[in-house]
Amino acid sequence: ARLIGCRVGAGDKLAAGERFGLIRFGSRTDCLMPRGADVRVRTGDHVTGGVTVLGILA
Repeated sequence: ARLIGCRVGAGDKLAAGERFGLIRFGSRTDCLMPRGADVRVRTGDHVTGGVTVLGILA
């Protein structure tokens, strides 16, 4: 857990493509989206911060 850094807090708003944290050394993270979100990635996909679209919020 010390290898994960997050720079935003609850209720903060982010712009599209904005970086909000860093996971060092290939650690894992979970991304929770609201029901009804159009999820664009699947388990096992390789994603790149600021490039890969995880989902579209309705």
